[in-house]
Amino acid sequence: MTALPSTDTLLLEQADGVLHVTLNRPQNRNAMSLEMVEELRAVLAAVHDDLGVRALVLRGAAGHFCAGGDIKDMASARATGEDAYRTLNRAFGRLLEEAQAQPQTLIVVLEGAVLGGGFGLACVSDIAIARQDAQFGLPETSLGILPAQIAPFVVKRIGLTQARRLALTAARFDGSEAQRLGLVHFAEGDSATLEQRLAQTLEQVRRCAPGANAQTKALLLSTDVEPLGPLLDRAAEQFAKAVTGAEGSEGTLAFVQKRKPNWAQ
Repeated sequence: MTALPSTDTLLLEQADGVLHVTLNRPQNRNAMSLEMVEELRAVLAAVHDDLGVRALVLRGAAGHFCAGGDIKDMASARATGEDAYRTLNRAFGRLLEEAQAQPQTLIVVLEGAVLGGGFGLACVSDIAIARQDAQFGLPETSLGILPAQIAPFVVKRIGLTQARRLALTAARFDGSEAQRLGLVHFAEGDSATLEQRLAQTLEQVRRCAPGANAQTKALLLSTDVEPLGPLLDRAAEQFAKAVTGAEGSEGTLAFVQKRKPNWAQ
């Protein structure tokens, strides 16, 4: 089991190949402080190369996912000028980059407030499960600021047309609308069905080989930035190695023998 860093703003629990990470600042609806950003980055780094961790489940404590950036951090930065704001803002962008590229499957469970930075975290997830009554929004422009670091991820997730509408109106919407927009994959009516959906999703992830999942995720993300020909050439090389590698051999043998592969036991 991977040794995890000590955290003050996160609750961490490893079980059955899953690392459960709970944002734990309930007094302010789990608003994202610089301390929380750095702790999340440290946790992601700690498990990055551990394929024994099959999935990461990110959620918030006390009925809220994340209400955005911490206003107290912003107030503290005001005393030291623009450089402090730049550092604070860019740190969150690095978290989003790292979370999106994480080899493990990243699942977010979205309840209550999913605003600003919380909205950005939802956009970099592989699988997003929300309650229908969760409240989503990009409130930055209503505060006179920009959704600076999350904007590219929002556009990639829901498209430029919808991103423009939401960012330029600071409109609020619920989990059902988030599903319609393609921001989330599932919108559940209550906590019981939310947990059932999470359990079902984790079971599906466990059926997949961890190395194959990690390489597939990287391949899918590469489609946005790499020319098609070179991408397909590299994919063919990866496919050949996978077929003849440990996971490919085990997977095909398990299929022939009509049993579960060793990673799905």
